[in-house]
Amino acid sequence: MATSADGTTRLSPDGSAHQLRAEIERLRDEATRQRTLAHRRAEFWTKTDIALGFPAALLAGTAGAAGLASADVRVPAALAALASAGFAAGAGFLRSDTRRRANKRARHAWASVEARATVALAREHVTHEDLGDLLECRQAALAAYDGEEPRPGAP
Repeated sequence: MATSADGTTRLSPDGSAHQLRAEIERLRDEATRQRTLAHRRAEFWTKTDIALGFPAALLAGTAGAAGLASADVRVPAALAALASAGFAAGAGFLRSDTRRRANKRARHAWASVEARATVALAREHVTHEDLGDLLECRQAALAAYDGEEPRPGAP
């Protein structure tokens, strides 16, 4: 920093570059944390989807076969059908498949932020445009949780 004759403090070019580099490092570290978190969330929702979907399918098939096999097993078959419906309703309510896809999209978007920050830091000089591009990329990564999957051929 430099202080001029009128008492105002101005950043020296080196100080400005240092601040830009520090901010890009902060964005890279945030992207690394968020990518890891999105990866863990995607794994969790994958397991949840399987934990609810597989028993639902298995119980539905068992209930159908048992209900058709004999009149004596209709009550257990009805209970198995109710359990199957409960698992299917839970899977639909939690939307674990949608959450899994959203976290995978976010993981890829955060990886992009991380990679761009790493490339920017590898350069000898960083610019305000580098930081601006990274902030736009960060916004896209934040929006990836809510957004739809991009259509083929869309930018």
